[in-house]
Amino acid sequence: MKERKVRQIVRGQGTMDGAGVKLTRVLGKPTIEAFDPFLMLDGFDSANPDDYIKGFPWHPHRGIVTVTYLVSGEMEHGDSLGNRGVISDLGCQWMTAGSGIIHQEMPIASPRMLGCQLWINLPAKDKMTQPSYGDIVAENVPVVKEEGAEVRVVADSYKGTKGAFDGKYVKVKYLDVKLEPNKEWSYNEAANDETLFIYLLDGAIAPDISKEEFEARGCAILFESEDINSSNEDLIRVKSGASGARFVLLAAKPLREPVAWGGPIVMNTREELHLAFEELNNNNFIKHK
Repeated sequence: MKERKVRQIVRGQGTMDGAGVKLTRVLGKPTIEAFDPFLMLDGFDSANPDDYIKGFPWHPHRGIVTVTYLVSGEMEHGDSLGNRGVISDLGCQWMTAGSGIIHQEMPIASPRMLGCQLWINLPAKDKMTQPSYGDIVAENVPVVKEEGAEVRVVADSYKGTKGAFDGKYVKVKYLDVKLEPNKEWSYNEAANDETLFIYLLDGAIAPDISKEEFEARGCAILFESEDINSSNEDLIRVKSGASGARFVLLAAKPLREPVAWGGPIVMNTREELHLAFEELNNNNFIKHK
């Protein structure tokens, strides 16, 4: 079994989005090719409601899947399909925007708001699929306990334990891993052609155990992959720092398709992007209700 080495480390940059939410932008347009099919990753961690309370009022999406995961905090949400609800501690909203949806996400003042939002690209053939919504509550997420580690299986599976959710259009592995201080953890289920990375939510981690150079929270660690699947599974190893670590591990096969990205809409061509914004202006953006 081959051990994957670190290919790239992306350290997040502070920014503001929505109606005035302070967050850490980790993945975006500069990382599209390397992290394919993962488009964007925003992290948030604050004990000050003023940093996030203005939230993300009604806005459109098309051509992507958005996954909002909270380690702690609360966030109200609603969409044009009529879905309403609250994401709470260790809960997740898995939304397929498909042909077009309008939604909002409004955080509620909490002792600590800690989590992240991930955008996953949809294949060209599924860009205009019917929108759908997945509500993942904490009690439905299986937990695998190991020596010095606790692994919550949000999507796909881990060591034979099926997760709470399965992506329909892009099969994504989504694990929430909590490590005790100074603990090594290995993962040996990575298909060798999958894009696999870790986003560090809290604590510190050494992605190369031989060097033990630790990275602080707010970074994405991308591991090497192969171009062609040979039915082999690779190994990754990490070690937590003196205060432990919490991270999400994400893996999926790359799409290798052209990306035309404009704000909240991601298509394959500039013509498709132009049409989407034209439909927004003409009030015929929503195709399914």
